[in-house]
Amino acid sequence: MDKKSFGKSSAVDTYTIETKTDNKVPLIQVNKGHVENSVKEILEYIGEDSEREGLLKTPNRVARMLDELTSGYHTNPEKLINGAIFSADYDEMVIVNDIEFYSLCEHHLLPFYGKAHVAYIPKDKVIGLSKIPRIVDMFARRLQIQEQMTSQIADFLSEAIGAKGVAVVVEGSHMCSMMRGVKKQDSKMRTISMTGDFKVDKDLRREFLNQIPAP
Repeated sequence: MDKKSFGKSSAVDTYTIETKTDNKVPLIQVNKGHVENSVKEILEYIGEDSEREGLLKTPNRVARMLDELTSGYHTNPEKLINGAIFSADYDEMVIVNDIEFYSLCEHHLLPFYGKAHVAYIPKDKVIGLSKIPRIVDMFARRLQIQEQMTSQIADFLSEAIGAKGVAVVVEGSHMCSMMRGVKKQDSKMRTISMTGDFKVDKDLRREFLNQIPAP
């Protein structure tokens, strides 16, 4: 386990979290020059003229787009949380519903998108409200599969705040099955990851599932 020491503020105790190996962030950047050359080659491979007006700036646009859509690879978790973990005498469920996300399927590089619903049971500490959507974005903005993204969000949040339990439900529409392959435009995928109390307490799990929007 790789320990990361997060900063402190006047409202935050000093604390350390452990980050699982699969949640480590490889701090990499998109090599825009290489991407531009590759996109130009792809355009020519499919029979297009990469020098025509409409496509002239496409390689650069694609490179900049990929840099944005894969920004989760170079998001620093310490800076993302930025000390926003606070001591609190609160031990009831905290739920954040309808967090929009956009990601890229690692199998076809086509988008999948939808909403995440996240809950946790605090143990002496709570996390700033805006940080939960940012955690979702950090893992969504990588080449992903929905199942892995769901468990990464749950594991990271659980470790970051030492929660008694974390529950994550992700509902996604996948362009790789909508515009190609099986071509089922109305199909949606729902994935669930539970840790701690949510994993062992059926009543608590049921309470959470009853509090999120129906699929």
